[in-house]
Amino acid sequence: MLRADYRDKNRVVQILAASFDDNKSVNFIVKQDGCRAVRLRKLMEYSFELCHRYGAVWLSEDRNACALVLFPHLKKSFFHSLRLDLSLAVSVIGLSNLGKVIRRESAIKKLHPREPFYYLWFIGVSPEFQNKGLGTEMLKQVLREAEKEMLPVYLETSVPRNVAWYEKFGFSIYTKLDFGYELFCLQRTGE
Repeated sequence: MLRADYRDKNRVVQILAASFDDNKSVNFIVKQDGCRAVRLRKLMEYSFELCHRYGAVWLSEDRNACALVLFPHLKKSFFHSLRLDLSLAVSVIGLSNLGKVIRRESAIKKLHPREPFYYLWFIGVSPEFQNKGLGTEMLKQVLREAEKEMLPVYLETSVPRNVAWYEKFGFSIYTKLDFGYELFCLQRTGE
């Protein structure tokens, strides 16, 4: 697993945009119009920027899988993140969808612990390489990094079949949220 840098940004965005194209949670955020594909890429660019600055962006050795981890306790730079958030609101969410997205993000953040934690925001594999163990290997390596820091890991998924996959790695559902689709909130507090 490699720590991605700005030279890898386009590849990471490409992997995530393809992996999350039909994801209910992502499409809840992305304005559904003729520019949806561009908006989806912009969401992944935003996510890369935040995680690169306040977390970690990981890429598999073969560059076909990636993971974006955010450390919310490190997100201190108000003006930089405000600029990114404003750009997200205008270019991805759309002003008409902003209220529902803010309510969703607020509901999720209320569930997160106050102490430091790993937030596994995205993990994705290029569609042509899925179901070959790349996602599993990426997740194992991310979890090893969290264990080194002795931090719990939190994530959400709107894909029911992914819940069992995460449970194999010690995650458990601590709550579910309803946004017109079911969002499973999972945590892994250590073994």
